[in-house]
Amino acid sequence: MKKLALRTILILALSVSFVSCRETAEKANDAASQAGEALEEAGNDLKEAGEDLQEAGSKALDSAEEATEDAIKTVKKAGEEVKDATKKAADKVSDKAEEIKDSIEQ
Repeated sequence: MKKLALRTILILALSVSFVSCRETAEKANDAASQAGEALEEAGNDLKEAGEDLQEAGSKALDSAEEATEDAIKTVKKAGEEVKDATKKAADKVSDKAEEIKDSIEQ
């Protein structure tokens, strides 16, 4: 009778340990699955961040190009204004020189 009781206890202990191991393995699989999903989500987030960064860089480049074009237009306009002012000043000097020449000749 003792042997029967010991065998029953041994079988119960083995059953409990197998069930416990199976539950542990299932928990480990669940954890691995969740970790995989988290990594996939992180990868997607990084991809989106990269796309956002690329778009921001493109917009910044476009803005820089526009600013450069505006600066070139402004410099050209200023150059033309300086050229016109210089021509007007030269014309005035020439006119004054003619006046002085005429007044000396009289």
